[in-house]
Amino acid sequence: MTACLVHSREVFKPAIVGSAAAVVLVHNHPSQQPEPSGEDVALTERLRAAGAILGITVVDHVIVTADGRYHSLASDVGAR
Repeated sequence: MTACLVHSREVFKPAIVGSAAAVVLVHNHPSQQPEPSGEDVALTERLRAAGAILGITVVDHVIVTADGRYHSLASDVGAR
C-alpha cells in the first residue's frame, strides 16, 4: 500500500465524542522510512485547519516505523 485516504470527519469524530481539546496524530510508514512525504505535510496542515475550526488543537503528527524510528512533524515547524 502506498496511500491511504484520510477524512477530517473520521479523524476528529473520537475527539469530538470525547470532548478533547487537543489531539496527537500518529500513523505508520510501512516503508520503514519515518521522513514525512509531501502528502503527510499537506495532510497535517489540512487537519490543523479543520481542528482550528472545531476548537481542537493538533499538537503533533508523528510518523512511526516498525523498527522503532519516528518523525515528529511538530519538530519541523516548532510546536504550535
